Amino acid sequence: MTEDERVEGTFLVTAADEDSAVLKNVESGQVHTLSSNPGVERHDAVEGVVAPDPPMNVTYQLIEVESKWGLSIEVSDESPTADSRDIAADQPVGDLTRKERAGIGEIHVITVPEGETEQAVSDVAEDEENTLSRAARLGVNRVEIRSDSGVVAVRYMP
Repeated sequence: MTEDERVEGTFLVTAADEDSAVLKNVESGQVHTLSSNPGVERHDAVEGVVAPDPPMNVTYQLIEVESKWGLSIEVSDESPTADSRDIAADQPVGDLTRKERAGIGEIHVITVPEGETEQAVSDVAEDEENTLSRAARLGVNRVEIRSDSGVVAVRYMP
């Protein structure tokens, strides 16, 4: 194995069983099927290095793990903060504003048609792969979705 065949990055575990796992690089989107499971579970984030299995280089091994953490998505009963509601009020329907959280993470404020708020929350929650990939990229472990009529706040938090 040459050094350039190795892939270092942050990966989302999109599938896992006793014998194998599938990792998605959260930056490039490249998918790596592991020939064995090194102890990861679906919805884990892993910072590490994968390398192809010789001689065919079709499957991979996770050869280094710098860190590993679980990720989750939660739909909250709480309303978006006053700040998130103000952001939504100042932007057109369909727009998204990204805002850094105090500390680690981000808040994404999406303005939606008032009658489509519940559907928008559902869409974000059900798009697990993209939502959790974003969480892994940000280095957080929890996604909380808050909503109020016409406003969806997606909070990426430690």
